[in-house]
Amino acid sequence: MTTPQDEQRKPVRVFLVDDHALFRAGVRAELAAHGEDVEVVGEAGSVGEAVAGIAHHHPDVVLLDVHMPDGGGAEVLRRVRPANPSVVFLALSVSDAAEDVIAVIRGGARGYVTKTISSQELAQSVRRVAEGDAVFSPRLAGFVLDAFSERPGAAPIADPELDLLTPREREVLRLLARGYAYKEIASELFISVKTVETHVSSVLRKTQLSNRYELSRWATDRRLV
Repeated sequence: MTTPQDEQRKPVRVFLVDDHALFRAGVRAELAAHGEDVEVVGEAGSVGEAVAGIAHHHPDVVLLDVHMPDGGGAEVLRRVRPANPSVVFLALSVSDAAEDVIAVIRGGARGYVTKTISSQELAQSVRRVAEGDAVFSPRLAGFVLDAFSERPGAAPIADPELDLLTPREREVLRLLARGYAYKEIASELFISVKTVETHVSSVLRKTQLSNRYELSRWATDRRLV
């Protein structure tokens, strides 16, 4: 018969999502060094692979990279969480930028740690989020508290990526995210369609996104719409 102690000793089943295969291999090896406490059951290098793999393996925790070429962690969350509400997500990223932390927490991640974390701390973080805790690397929790604070005078959160855009590029992006066609944007802003196309190309380059859909999601996450 299974005892409560046996239940506590069950390994946390982890699924890795990162577009760098060498990094995934390193994380897998580091977690394996912690014996039976954590078990890596699968991995993925893209959003599509992650969606399919998580549905197949039903892990307890998904270690989720924030930036990937085809949409990143926020897109995985958007596509996976509704159908898999019991899966817990822990972001693991090289970025400690406020906008990245906030985007995945708003998407439903339970915590956010950076890739400077030690293997022991990572294993502990995985176990903690599996047990219901929220886990953040030092100073990142402050971003979340500020973002969700309703107190007057809460400090605005800087967004370096958004700051790269010119005022005109922001206007074009806002209309694009609202569903305007290029011709309609041109008419609204009294510029040519060619100029609209130039601005959109510039925004895509600066944000490192690949299409209008991703831009719309990016703008929505930053409340530009």
